[in-house]
Amino acid sequence: MSNINLNDQVVWITGASSGIGRALAQVCAVQGAQVILSARREDELKAVLQDLPAPERHDYVVMDVTNEQQVVDAYQQILQRKGKVDWLINNAGISQRALISETSMQTERKIMEIDYFAQVCLTKIVLPKMLAQGHGQIVFVSSVAGLIGTQYRATYSAAKAAIHMWANSLRAEVADQGIGVAVIFPGFVQTNVSFNALNGAGQPQAHQDEAIEQGLDVDTFAKAAIRAVMSGQEYIVIGGAKEKLGVAMSRIAPQWLYKMIRKSKVK
Repeated sequence: MSNINLNDQVVWITGASSGIGRALAQVCAVQGAQVILSARREDELKAVLQDLPAPERHDYVVMDVTNEQQVVDAYQQILQRKGKVDWLINNAGISQRALISETSMQTERKIMEIDYFAQVCLTKIVLPKMLAQGHGQIVFVSSVAGLIGTQYRATYSAAKAAIHMWANSLRAEVADQGIGVAVIFPGFVQTNVSFNALNGAGQPQAHQDEAIEQGLDVDTFAKAAIRAVMSGQEYIVIGGAKEKLGVAMSRIAPQWLYKMIRKSKVK
């Protein structure tokens, strides 16, 4: 498939104040896109905006992705300023580090609200106009955890798997209407995701995981991710050898994978 041109395309990225979202914004801007950054923290968004090449070409809107009215208002602001959204990158999310037996139902619901329902809601808000304009690209940042459930990440894995399946259905429904749907499955990437990961009580664990520290450089990840989407890929796994092996084994020898996970010391 021929490459998708990002020049002057309006790309809306959620969770853009740090980590993967920030890195994706940088790559899209370099590719010539007009980037719209969204997150809850305005000061961080301003800092990300100023770091982008030609910052005057880009913009930000502050919103909480779990607040539907804020999301609707943010979208209206973007339409007023830019007139359209060509790409939507659903990147906002939160991880988990807690055993099932220690995770409250409130925390279970909070993770699903951020990692699944918020992505569904935002996509449904943007989709009608995207269909009307006859083109668009919707991207979901899932996780290898959504393909391989492990200890301490049950709800996170479930939410990331759920958005993957929802995206598959969306792709089938809009494929003949000019809309592309891609799902990215990051392995371990060097970000603050584990600092912010929720414990069973719903509080950030506030420390880094060893696996994250040894993970893929976030800028290297972002370049690979955007390159894959631009080349028309729809199922995009980006990670180290262990993660890629795990994904492969989940397809061809799931029982072997389950045994390996039980013996692993993930945390």
